[in-house]
Amino acid sequence: MTARLDVLSTGYADERVASTVVLIRDGDVTIVVDPGMVADRSVLLGRLRELGVEPASVTDVVFSHHHPDHTLNAALFGQARFHDHWAIYKDDVWEERQADGYEVSESVHLLATPGHTAEDITTLVVTADGLVACTHLWWSADGPEIDPLALDQALLEESRRKLLALRPASIVPGHGAPFAPG
Repeated sequence: MTARLDVLSTGYADERVASTVVLIRDGDVTIVVDPGMVADRSVLLGRLRELGVEPASVTDVVFSHHHPDHTLNAALFGQARFHDHWAIYKDDVWEERQADGYEVSESVHLLATPGHTAEDITTLVVTADGLVACTHLWWSADGPEIDPLALDQALLEESRRKLLALRPASIVPGHGAPFAPG
């Protein structure tokens, strides 16, 4: 089984900032990754509508890390479970678990990839086109090579190597369009 991945909004980080927001559908599971800052919420809601997805049908939301530019619009998905580096949250239930290796669905797994922050995780998605990694290990295909906000650049480099060893077909960076690693 493979999942379908659609970019809801391509992020950027220049005079303004927006996260790259992704929709993943895998069987009965509908996941949004990094529903953070965008120019207007209608960007996300309109794109979801185009894809035939109602916000209430989103089952899971994954935060790559807890910076507001990656989390700000989480409340749009009130029925979802929320995943971060150490727990799953639903309503008033806080279920502790480590993200590394956690299976959100049959084709979607989480991978601990610290460096930008100590708590960063990557969402790994098996698609018909190969493995896709939604991650903040890269801001965009164009860099920066050295993360200006990295908690630990050496750890970030180690996480990049760990991820690239999985041979992803595509990387969806934190603030840019998907790219093929090379």
